[in-house]
Amino acid sequence: MAARQVVALGGGGFGEAVAADRGLEDGLLALTGRDEPRVCFVPTASGDADAYVATMQDALAGRARFAVLRLFNREVADLDAFLAEQDLVYVGGGSTVNLLAVWRAHGLDAALRRAYERGVVMAGVSAGANCWFQRCTTDSWRVGRADGLRDGLGWLSGGFCPHYRSEPARRPQLHRLVDGGFGDTYAVDDGCALHLVDEQLVGPLASRPDASAFVVRRTDDDRVVEDEVPAQRARDVSGEA
Repeated sequence: MAARQVVALGGGGFGEAVAADRGLEDGLLALTGRDEPRVCFVPTASGDADAYVATMQDALAGRARFAVLRLFNREVADLDAFLAEQDLVYVGGGSTVNLLAVWRAHGLDAALRRAYERGVVMAGVSAGANCWFQRCTTDSWRVGRADGLRDGLGWLSGGFCPHYRSEPARRPQLHRLVDGGFGDTYAVDDGCALHLVDEQLVGPLASRPDASAFVVRRTDDDRVVEDEVPAQRARDVSGEA
């Protein structure tokens, strides 16, 4: 039976035009085991924004066979059959709240789960990383504010916080949430990703020199602490770490 894999990016990656992220991107594509993997982009969180789709298609040109799954103007009737043709599903950023609501309305959450169980690699950035966890931080309700959301898909235990040190509201608000009982949460910088196999953390992969991942938790004596999770450094396009 194929391994179940999720790669959750805190930020960056495809379409961000950051040269160092190429190593992280290539590592993600390599998980499929194919020289030219079939990659399905799911842009639900952005409202299926055409510009985002075009950016992703350009970023994957010559590296993968590209497909897109739109739900706002849905053209795919059989989600299971469509997903069975893919090696990797990549979920874009945007509104986590809207993503979850639309997926559940269309039954995509269940179809993705079946594809995941068959070994299709699941990945995403920001909202597209939040969705796989039980809990996350999101600015879906108000831009610039990182609120707690507790009804993610729950494939992966614990919480996830993207853009941990690049967006000013994220770190202090996550500390307040964890102090209030939100639970242990992975906090991931832009240019860093968590790789989980069969729902277990294999380790973070970081493409940028200052990018890291942490577990934010409350101790038995009621302090909130950050435990850094050592990350493997991806290589940039020049071949230098």
